[in-house]
Amino acid sequence: MAIRVYKPTSAGRRNASVNTHEEVTRKEPHKALLRPLPKKGGRNNTGKIMVRGRGGGAKRRYRMIDFRRNDRDGITGKVLGIEYDPNRTCHIALIEYADGVHRYIIAPKGMKDGAEVVCGRDGSVEPKVGNCLPLRFIPTGMSVHCVELQIGKGGQMCRSAGSSARLTNRDETHATLVMPSGETRKVNVDCRAVVGEVGNADHQNRRIGKAGISRHMGRRPKVRGIAMSHDAHPLGGGEGRSKGGRAPVSRSGVQAKGGSTRNKNKPSQDLILRRRKSKRYGQLR
Repeated sequence: MAIRVYKPTSAGRRNASVNTHEEVTRKEPHKALLRPLPKKGGRNNTGKIMVRGRGGGAKRRYRMIDFRRNDRDGITGKVLGIEYDPNRTCHIALIEYADGVHRYIIAPKGMKDGAEVVCGRDGSVEPKVGNCLPLRFIPTGMSVHCVELQIGKGGQMCRSAGSSARLTNRDETHATLVMPSGETRKVNVDCRAVVGEVGNADHQNRRIGKAGISRHMGRRPKVRGIAMSHDAHPLGGGEGRSKGGRAPVSRSGVQAKGGSTRNKNKPSQDLILRRRKSKRYGQLR
């Protein structure tokens, strides 16, 4: 059982559960792949708070993840262990290649210690779990993750715990993927992807349970806009509780519900066949 539910010995324990991380087999990280991760507290380079509700939290070190894997073509790697990564929801796998190089990758579902992975740019690589190769050589119907949006840029899509995209169709130039959100989009067939689903799918079933754990994650308490003064928030002020008849907005006045936040002029707009939220059910956009 990957999720352990606490006994209700207190108010916080009553609603809390914890992920036991049964997939993790390696406790200490590889020191050569660690980098410092200073905290910004939501501030930019001038010290101004750009994102509210950030601050505190446990100290972390960043694990250097190899999202490209294009310089390891044809070199077989062996899985030394599965590790916990405090910076992401999924687990990571430490790979030792035949030439002695160590790299971290996103750990797919079902990956075990001692398994072999390989990358390639042609059809000589077998499309099995953990292998990285262009979408051109992956059979349709398979699940993939760490999908590139631009050739050689590295995996950008489907990197969180339990996520994957389904390869449904392919022509000479583009492959069609069904994303976890339900969006259907095209990706260049020369973009690389890793076969399989991302592991640690039980992450979504964990319940935080109390405010203290949120503070450990670096999340500070949020104040409702209606509870602020009129000069601090558009919904604040007034005699007693009142929204003033205004639609819900952020502190800067941006609509919080129903407003579109996506830039309609993105170059990738033409590659989206069906948006996550369509105006009519089943409508292609």
